[in-house]
Amino acid sequence: MRILHTSDWHLGRSLENINRIAEQREFVDQLCGIAKEERVDLVLIAGDVYDNYNPSAAAEELFYYALDRLNNGGERAVVAIAGNHDNPERLCASNPLASKNGIILLGYPASRAAVDSGTGAGVVVADSGPGWLEVGVSRCGQSAVILTLPYPSEARLEQLLTREVDEAKLQRAYSERVAAIIAGLSSRYRKDTVNLMVSHIFVNGGKQSDSERVLQVGGALTVEPEALPRGAHFAALGHLHRPQQVKASPCPAYYAGSPLAYSFSESGYAKALYIIDAVPGKPANVREIYLSCGKPLKRWVALNGIEEALSWASEGRDSNAWIDLEVHTDRVITMEQQRTLRKLNTGILNIRPVIREQDCPMPLVESRETKSIDRLFREYFLYKTKTEISEELMNTFLEVMNDSGDFPDEGDGGDGCETQVS
Repeated sequence: MRILHTSDWHLGRSLENINRIAEQREFVDQLCGIAKEERVDLVLIAGDVYDNYNPSAAAEELFYYALDRLNNGGERAVVAIAGNHDNPERLCASNPLASKNGIILLGYPASRAAVDSGTGAGVVVADSGPGWLEVGVSRCGQSAVILTLPYPSEARLEQLLTREVDEAKLQRAYSERVAAIIAGLSSRYRKDTVNLMVSHIFVNGGKQSDSERVLQVGGALTVEPEALPRGAHFAALGHLHRPQQVKASPCPAYYAGSPLAYSFSESGYAKALYIIDAVPGKPANVREIYLSCGKPLKRWVALNGIEEALSWASEGRDSNAWIDLEVHTDRVITMEQQRTLRKLNTGILNIRPVIREQDCPMPLVESRETKSIDRLFREYFLYKTKTEISEELMNTFLEVMNDSGDFPDEGDGGDGCETQVS
């Protein structure tokens, strides 16, 4: 049986207010192409399909489009579980249609797939119970027993672990609870099946990036690697956005990571998915396939000032990337320079000055009295950021001030203004 492991699509997620649905569609096209070329029998999607509980219509449409293509008319099994970003009910809302073709959508721990939900010609759910299922794929002549553990929050586990105040004990209690669930489900594994697990959890020792949102303040909701099932051919994990193997696991366990870079902390990281070849009674073969979809995220550090950044942009450096620019400077970066940079390279999202010398003093308190609120804010912004404020941001500030009614009354002098910017 050939299995494809992917996760953390985060459909609908933006970057600095840039809509990335086109890049995500590019990923789906590449993913479906790989599934076809590799003649994949089973696809495991390990959670965080969407970026939030209320995904956009475009994000949902793209998910259904992906499921339909991956399933290939009932020929290929697809199992998708909910992550901490997904609304379990919403993820599974299409089950009445999906299950008829061997697409299994599971929202909660202990969810149960409908038995014999496939067409019989391609994919059949032969047996199932809370937290596990056996699925057969006719074209490979094999069956897989899959342990399924969608994001197991305390509420979803129906545990009152938060009564434990000590963080170390809370951590241990949660990990032990998850380990007990996995150990109990592992009894379903058989010698004549391919034995798998798919879950959305944070296993201790995994490498994080800034694009993951913590599962719980303090990092309590983490699981020890030893909790993963012994005897499994493969454990497909979701949540961490860097592709990686869980080294201390008793079975081959991997995070597929996100298909796109979702924060500049992932600049330079390769994106991937995994192909697993498994037969009963033998170790699985795991291969990493790198993805080439979406724009890369790059960080530019112009140590020699704005002229260096302008030179890079003029040369066409990283012309097909999203860019976070840091400029070391001792003078103001003007709006004209910012506009020129963004005209030369439309992928520049952030321009952050690092001040070598403070030569833009804060306006004196006594000089504020005759100035309007917009001028005061322009000066304050220039003092704090070493860049001139854009008209778009200035207009937003004025709209907020108008809505809040915080403009000083005529004749009040500068006292009200001074309060706003101090």
